[in-house]
Amino acid sequence: MAGQTFDEANVYPPHHGMSAGTYLATRISSLKPPMRKAPNPIRLLRMLDRHHWAFFSIAFIAWTWDAFDFFTVSLTTSQLAETFGKDVTDITWGITLVLMLRSVGSIIFGIAADRYGRKWPFIVNNLLFIVLELATGFTQTYSQFLATRALFGIAMGGLYGNAAATALEDIPDEARGLLSGMLQQGYALGYLLAAAFARALVDTTPHGWRPLYWFGAAPPALFIAWRLFLPETNTFIAHQELRRTNGSIGKTFVEEGKVAVKRHWIILVYLVLLMAGFNFMSHGSQDLYPTLLKNEFGFNANQVTITQVVANLGAITGGTVVGFCSQIFGRRFSIIVMCILGGALLYPYGFVSNERIIAAAFFEQFAVQGAWGVIPVHLMELSPGAFRTFVVGTAYQLGNLVSSASSTIEATIGERFPLPPLQSGVKRYNYGIVISIFMGAVYAYVIVLAILGPEHLGRNMDVAHDADAAEATGHPISEKASNPAADGSASDDGDIEKGSTHHKQ
Repeated sequence: MAGQTFDEANVYPPHHGMSAGTYLATRISSLKPPMRKAPNPIRLLRMLDRHHWAFFSIAFIAWTWDAFDFFTVSLTTSQLAETFGKDVTDITWGITLVLMLRSVGSIIFGIAADRYGRKWPFIVNNLLFIVLELATGFTQTYSQFLATRALFGIAMGGLYGNAAATALEDIPDEARGLLSGMLQQGYALGYLLAAAFARALVDTTPHGWRPLYWFGAAPPALFIAWRLFLPETNTFIAHQELRRTNGSIGKTFVEEGKVAVKRHWIILVYLVLLMAGFNFMSHGSQDLYPTLLKNEFGFNANQVTITQVVANLGAITGGTVVGFCSQIFGRRFSIIVMCILGGALLYPYGFVSNERIIAAAFFEQFAVQGAWGVIPVHLMELSPGAFRTFVVGTAYQLGNLVSSASSTIEATIGERFPLPPLQSGVKRYNYGIVISIFMGAVYAYVIVLAILGPEHLGRNMDVAHDADAAEATGHPISEKASNPAADGSASDDGDIEKGSTHHKQ
């Protein structure tokens, strides 16, 4: 790296060069909170310019609607079971298939986004959302329902990594913890919107559950129009310029892939295992919770909706607050504290059978999504720079794949704990016991992985601090490559391969 001055802490993670023994010996001591100065969150938000807000906003709203589309099934399991003549366990396979196949989408769209840009894979994702959400609303058989949800899973898989990279890679370093927490809560907001619109649209017309899916197909058209007016991110343009100046964009991209696998394969495996735990955490605590409230506790539709709304307000609060605090106390420490809090609240979350469960739901989801609020920036900081979209998205979706049967497992086990049926004859099961045992094991697993795992708090994500890129290209990274807009090598739409006009923010 001769001729280039780097901040070592930003180029290499703290564990760089450690032996396995030294690394393991430092896992407990490295959990000590760095106690960085707590910045004013308003000041952090004011650091963002129109460029930052435009990219963050489109990523946030798209991720929000991704969650909305996913949760439409979990909020209509009873209606779907009635329509197709199946039981709830059969319908949860619609959830399982989506989770299983999202990893396929993350690989396809992640590689495309890292090679060709964030913009067009995002647009294709949303076009597929429109077509497949509409198709789900028109299905007439159980087989058709499963087929459309399977295809939907592939489309959905490509969005998370793209959204994280689009939202965060150009953001000032100091603001990434706060913005990470805000971004991740698009998931909770999507759940909240799905619960609210399910109350408004499901069983309120002669079409039953179908209007919820038809409605879900509309907003992605607006997202496509919005994204068409935005260029590529500055960080991606810098990577493309570095590849171009190295002689061949395609060959350099392949070389970067070889370096990433050689240097980071253990990290990649770790991230998949970590994301499996996190996805078990979210799906295990949320997917069957409306069923628990309705089936086990006999809540009516209004009570279920109110509980879900309050729970997701807790999630939004937790993700934002803990994401911000992780910039002060560290990513791993914040995750562990939230897991301990979530475990302590499992009893009231699953066993308080009256309206007081609202408080437990708020704080349980505060803990679950508080831990999740750390994840976007934590994954970005640990990912190879040239493959940020692919690694973040694929780690997340392979974790989804591992956890894909969580709701089906819970529903199946729940049937072994029958309760007296409701007066209407509807069967009841003690899902509270199942969720508590399941989540207790998941929290313990995530705590162990967080203790054993690495951390690169405050990593600089630009090309000038990317050691992998320097190794792949075989020469120092120039100041021009760090800011390709300066030489007018990018087109107006941010396409570095067109390379003729000045890139404007």
